[in-house]
Amino acid sequence: MKAITIRQPWAWAVVHAGKDIENRTWSPSHRGELAIHAAARMHTPTSLPEGVRSPDTDALTLGAVIGVVDLVDVVEQSRSRWFIGPLGLVLAKPRPLERPVPCRGALNLWNLPDDVEREVRAQLRRA
Repeated sequence: MKAITIRQPWAWAVVHAGKDIENRTWSPSHRGELAIHAAARMHTPTSLPEGVRSPDTDALTLGAVIGVVDLVDVVEQSRSRWFIGPLGLVLAKPRPLERPVPCRGALNLWNLPDDVEREVRAQLRRA
């Protein structure tokens, strides 16, 4: 399963707050399931869109896969309040994991280690 590492609180927003665009400067060819990996470090300062309140920073998971989405498109413009460009990875159908699965992240899209993927898929089946 492909994965993308995103700093908190943005990873949380993808899985729990309706963040339907992940802004990037590069365009992946992959479409389909995409694990959301919360980076080991926070993004600061953070300014979420008006009306979106993230949990306390102590409650945010770091260094683990926290959910799965579908990567359905890459766009150069969008009406989504989450889009700032230059490219937007369009994300759909967020599926949070009951228990985060710890692992190391990487740049760009990357493949989950086999043991991590097995645990992620097992949790998705139980959901």
